[in-house]
Amino acid sequence: MYHRFIQLTCLLAFVVIVLGAYTRLSDAGLGCPDWPGCYGHLVVPASEEHVVEKHYLEQRALEPEKGWMEMIHRYFAGTLGLFILAIAIWSWRRRARDPRQPLLLPLFLLALVVFQAALGMWTVTLLLKPVVVMAHLLGGFATFSFLVLLALRTAPRRPLTVSPRWRGMAAAGLLILVLQIALGGWTSTNYAALSCGDFPTCQGRWLPEMDFGEAFVMWRGLGVNYEYGVLDNPARTAIHVTHRVGAVVTLLFLGWLVIRILRHDRALAGAALLVGGLLLTQFSLGIANVLLQLPLGVATAHNGVAALLLISLVYLNFRLWPPRS
Repeated sequence: MYHRFIQLTCLLAFVVIVLGAYTRLSDAGLGCPDWPGCYGHLVVPASEEHVVEKHYLEQRALEPEKGWMEMIHRYFAGTLGLFILAIAIWSWRRRARDPRQPLLLPLFLLALVVFQAALGMWTVTLLLKPVVVMAHLLGGFATFSFLVLLALRTAPRRPLTVSPRWRGMAAAGLLILVLQIALGGWTSTNYAALSCGDFPTCQGRWLPEMDFGEAFVMWRGLGVNYEYGVLDNPARTAIHVTHRVGAVVTLLFLGWLVIRILRHDRALAGAALLVGGLLLTQFSLGIANVLLQLPLGVATAHNGVAALLLISLVYLNFRLWPPRS
């Protein structure tokens, strides 16, 4: 029952990631100008006449559709927080009977989801500041990853022991992917995904005009509304091109790792094929985002597959670093 509950929580975490991506890509991140409610209510008001605290309308006109996108994401995220709280309490009680029961990981997850809630609040109160939105995205991916790790560690059956020869390369692959996901988040939060409308060139050139000095400024002060971005085109282009270069590096390194494992280690063939399949899917979705001008469904799938690719590498590393008995 305990393990099944963790599995259900993993599924819920993935749904929260997809809903968060859909909300952000629908430009609904400020659909509610306050937090945790929406225009002072726990549900979205039907019209501006139903808004009691009128000062919220001075910040942003009510758009019920965007408000509901934001609130549905918050409802699911709040439920996820309650599930993780239940896992932490359940783990604490099980530890009294079984010293092998993981406890630090559930407690860390609880702290992480509390910090995620704070990031969700700052995302609204700081008006979509890119570094905060990117941190919120990475926190969601981290929550999902550690939940899956907990599910793997508490599974009734442990996978077969494999050779540790791939440990360093698998860890490096995981690090490269995390950095690429961060670049993807920075691209999205700075509205740079459409800065290059062609592929493999950008704006018809291999080296378009780019401003790296402005592209990666992490903090620009308070009071700025970052909805739809504040950077000039050369800075956005620099972010987009950097993300493309990162995608190529990720594809080459993980592709090379997958091929090496398939050639030399049959015990890890299933995990390697999973990584390889998701890697090709993710790269294809990235190209489709450019050529199709960022359709909402493809862009949301790009976020969801990134999360699954991350989990596939977490699983590969888990197989190579089994927990101590």
